[in-house]
Amino acid sequence: MWTVIYISPTEKIAEKIRTQLTEEGFLIKVKQVSGSKRQFEILVPESELDEVQDALHRVLHSSHL
Repeated sequence: MWTVIYISPTEKIAEKIRTQLTEEGFLIKVKQVSGSKRQFEILVPESELDEVQDALHRVLHSSHL
């Protein structure tokens, strides 16, 4: 099962997050929020949730976004 870990305000940021987390070896999906042209969900397999949360924290607090 896939779990939402973050909702991005733009597609560009969502793609940057996907790229960085994928480079770290995580399976990532990006999905546009229904009814919204401006928000995108970042999803990961539930089994990777704990590990990816630490990586997401690093990505969000880096200057690469």
